[in-house]
Amino acid sequence: LGPLCSSQRRSGIAARRTQGSQERMARGSSAGYDRHITIFSPEGRLYQVEYAFKAIKTSGLTSVGVRGADSCVVLTQRKVPDKLYDPESVTNMYAITPNIGLVMTGIVPDARASVKKLREEAAKFKFNNGYDIPVSYLAKRAADTAQVYTQHANMRPLGIAMIIIGIDVEGEKKVPQLFRCDPAGYYVGYKATSAGAKEQEANNFLEKRFKPPAGSNVAVDPKLSHDDTVQLALACLQNVLGADLKANDIEACVVRHDNLAFTRLSADELETQLTALAERDDDIAGRD
Repeated sequence: LGPLCSSQRRSGIAARRTQGSQERMARGSSAGYDRHITIFSPEGRLYQVEYAFKAIKTSGLTSVGVRGADSCVVLTQRKVPDKLYDPESVTNMYAITPNIGLVMTGIVPDARASVKKLREEAAKFKFNNGYDIPVSYLAKRAADTAQVYTQHANMRPLGIAMIIIGIDVEGEKKVPQLFRCDPAGYYVGYKATSAGAKEQEANNFLEKRFKPPAGSNVAVDPKLSHDDTVQLALACLQNVLGADLKANDIEACVVRHDNLAFTRLSADELETQLTALAERDDDIAGRD
């Protein structure tokens, strides 16, 4: 029995070594370089930041933002994870100022902490300068904060993506604005964008609706009316989810030239837009 037991022990040790080697191979080049936010891998990657992007998708939600000629809309799925929750208290839409709002996709506590900081930033800007904070500057400040979280070992990146909308008033001119900010601290203005579980599919859908003219790589400027803007966002979400939407399954907020306030669309308004979308048979409806 002695030699047999000794042989079994050696076999067990060899098996564990093989398993450990396989696990290290499975981790690939990230082994050891994903333990701290401040350490670059030899390939120049920050794995903790990449993991933050993956955390956005864990919510299982997809959000869409579209900018039109005179309005902007943000749209997201509405899921109540527990039957005991009050549905009215579950939201991913947040107003930063009366005229600027955003949709957060990802980890909800991170989202609420970020919203609090952005509201303080907007209030401080208005107190110091005497006018409302521009949408682009608010997006910049949100990106600056997110980027700082990638520099310090005692912090972690925020697992959220935010799509910000508003209308900047420049004299007599009213300019719809749509920005997206990610965990790496990168922000940029968009004609249309998305975030969340089906982000790639949604972006593919939107890119087809903003085809660049022949000989150009730049997408056309949006000339969408308010209804077209809302219906394009609905069509995008409906297409990537592969199912007909219901008014109670989504939440949407808009800003318009004739109503600058960040306004939530009611269930009746959403139902009206969904009915109008179902009756369309054109490029916006996604049936081309």
